[in-house]
Amino acid sequence: MKSSIYYPFAVLLLLLTILACSSKYPGFDKTDSGLYYKIYHVSKDTAKARTGDWVTIEMRYSCMINGKDTVLYNSRQSSAPVKFALPPSAYKGDLYEGIRMMAEGDSADFIIGADSLFIKTFKMDQRPPVVDSNSVLNFHVHLVTLDSPEKMKAKEANALYFYIKHNDITVSPTKSGIYIIESVAGQGISIDTGCLVKLNFSVATISGQVIFSSLNQGAPMQFYYGEKFDTPGIEEAIGTMKKGGKAKVIVPSSMGFGEFGKGNIVGPYTTLVYNVEIVDLQANKSGNAGGTDAAEFVAKDPESRIIEKFLADNKIIAEPLPSGLYYIEQSMGTGIQATNGKRIKIHYVGTLLNGKKFDSSRDRNEPYVFILGKDKMIPGFEEGIRKMKKGGKALLIIPSVLAYGNQETTAFPANSTLIYNIELLDVQAVTP
Repeated sequence: MKSSIYYPFAVLLLLLTILACSSKYPGFDKTDSGLYYKIYHVSKDTAKARTGDWVTIEMRYSCMINGKDTVLYNSRQSSAPVKFALPPSAYKGDLYEGIRMMAEGDSADFIIGADSLFIKTFKMDQRPPVVDSNSVLNFHVHLVTLDSPEKMKAKEANALYFYIKHNDITVSPTKSGIYIIESVAGQGISIDTGCLVKLNFSVATISGQVIFSSLNQGAPMQFYYGEKFDTPGIEEAIGTMKKGGKAKVIVPSSMGFGEFGKGNIVGPYTTLVYNVEIVDLQANKSGNAGGTDAAEFVAKDPESRIIEKFLADNKIIAEPLPSGLYYIEQSMGTGIQATNGKRIKIHYVGTLLNGKKFDSSRDRNEPYVFILGKDKMIPGFEEGIRKMKKGGKALLIIPSVLAYGNQETTAFPANSTLIYNIELLDVQAVTP
């Protein structure tokens, strides 16, 4: 009697054991789309990530190389977790499908095909050479934060409310929603389309994190009013100012960098605070009051026009960063982020806008190695490198104000725009 009761359970246990051992990836479940997954639920919140939500994840992935499980990337060794708006799946059973199965706080392991991950998901031209096309990656993900666009908008509005209240700001916002708090009234002509505007400005997040300051560049910035300069909000505010004027300008994300932010510089739904001083102002091309026609200043300072022509001639669509640097990513790196204090190894080719080559590590067949932030480089070069990850490739177009300014060298004349094609070969921590 006793054996007849327990025998079926023993058979069932044996069958389950055999089934688990015969599974392609023991311990993993499989979705209908073919994704193998193992989720460790921690969060009590049942809300799962959705397409369009902003997710912050820590991730690590590895694969078998020469018979050894090799970690290819670990975000904990980088400067920060990875944050992005969750896109639609690139194919059935991809990583994004796996993330949509998770809630904030959860962790998970996924089995992902190498070619599919690097080419379809990461949009790389090809997988890393050390990774075999038939190999799979063990992808570990920890979902640190999960924010819907609705929640992020509400957080921004709440932060702006308390900033206005804490700083005793009494001016009303403009129709577009920006706040212009003038501290010094300017004098002279009003700014009109085509005016050459020279200004100093700094910009920070509403929490006080400084993003950029022209005072660190050694010279005021300039642009022709009516052309793209920075955010729509600051462009609107500048249009209300005159020469010598100073103002603080609060720009909500709707008039700033919007729902996606600006790369690694400005997060999504971020209110910005500008401090602006109009250093000089020259009349527009029609010669409206106030001095020299703007055409004369184009001749005196043609660099921005030349850069625009170079971009158009080479069919490059790019906007300058607040500093004036043009950063054009050609291939996204998947390794460690380049940050100050790291040992950087690169190959580069430096040319002028006319195509003349002035330096090349490739011609010497010797990569260039330096400590970012310690070994003094030109500002535009350092800023561009800090946007890259190991394995990445980028084109940097560096205006002279971020390069050698009016300094003439044996390689190029004064006020030269420099172009660097860079491949970031390696990023390493510096041992004490």
